[in-house]
Amino acid sequence: MASPRLLRRCLLAVLSAALVGTAAVGPARAQSAAPAATAVTTFSDTFDGAAGSAVDGSKWTLETGDNVNNHERQYYTSGTKNAALDGQGHLVITARKENPAGYQCWYGSCQYTSARLNTAGKFNAQYGHVEARMKIPRGQGMWPAFWMLGTPVNWPDSGEIDVMENVGFEPSTVHGTIHGPGYSGSGGIGAGYSLPNGQAFADAFHTFAVDWAPDSITWSVDGNVYQRRTPADLGGKTWVFNKPFFLILNLAVGGYWPGDPDGSTQFPQTLVVDSVSVTTSDSAAGVPIRGLAGKCVDVAGANPANGTAVQLYDCNGTGAQTWTVGSDGTLRALGKCLDVVGNGTADGSAVQLWDCTGGPNQKWVVSGAHDIVNPQANKCLDVTGNNSANGTRLQLWTCSGGANQKWTLG
Repeated sequence: MASPRLLRRCLLAVLSAALVGTAAVGPARAQSAAPAATAVTTFSDTFDGAAGSAVDGSKWTLETGDNVNNHERQYYTSGTKNAALDGQGHLVITARKENPAGYQCWYGSCQYTSARLNTAGKFNAQYGHVEARMKIPRGQGMWPAFWMLGTPVNWPDSGEIDVMENVGFEPSTVHGTIHGPGYSGSGGIGAGYSLPNGQAFADAFHTFAVDWAPDSITWSVDGNVYQRRTPADLGGKTWVFNKPFFLILNLAVGGYWPGDPDGSTQFPQTLVVDSVSVTTSDSAAGVPIRGLAGKCVDVAGANPANGTAVQLYDCNGTGAQTWTVGSDGTLRALGKCLDVVGNGTADGSAVQLWDCTGGPNQKWVVSGAHDIVNPQANKCLDVTGNNSANGTRLQLWTCSGGANQKWTLG
């Protein structure tokens, strides 16, 4: 019997293929495939390979050297000593307490080795859903990160998006931040997310993600949105996040922010990466969803507050009608998810905008017949009363094949 992990990998592959090839997967009943309403391109690495083998060189480059600017204590190495697959579908980045042979750091002898990987020159993202599922290390002085740099690199003017950073003295908290001209370093703009009840991020795998559009970046942990940044947050400074960025994974040791390891820090420490993916549509800002009378799925009043009604309205090209297809089966606008009120499954259950939670009431499948189906209810996104008037609320209803249940992405 296949392992649960293998089954999950196969399922992800099937869903990814469906998104890329058809943007259509049938609900419980059989459906024929339809041409894609919008192309979806996915960067994905699930780190399958023999134990001890190197990462895929067509996707990642291993950087070498130290980091002068942050006063970090590690030297990044090439090869597999500090970055290797574990044979169980993970990349393991290992920080070791050792002096790298033959190398003198800028500010003195390096005391640790580690690894830093990037996709520069091999893959650039520009907008979309960017995520990594990881288990971080623990201990004073540890500084794991999943982040992106704008191209060509001319920091800070070229921009930086930190999807996830953790410093070891905050075991329950991760940070998401943007840096750019006039808001870099300690002046970066961001927020933290903390696990409840003193849980530590090092205890289990968690999924760290951003949903990135031309005028917004939204951060989430395990599907829970905790901040959204737009040009309005910059106080008149320049928004530099409308161009390609490449991905970076690294485990730093020491530095101005985390401080140095102390006697409580045990080595080696590991950052274990289960998967990295980027899902983007052929429209940088997402796509409209068109339905009855050629009108669009719309967030009422362009209001991103939880509980805002989702309705039918004349198509106008605004962010309230711009939807992205998440790799997790969600439909997202304004940094939040299309959600069935109260986790309802009955005919007439209204839909709304809500923080992304990963719940089954936020999962949607676009069928080859142009239905948008909530698999938990096995019911269709429906225009109430077949009424094409602006402001008509959308709901769940038993799939009937009517025009008020037919939708086109793009």
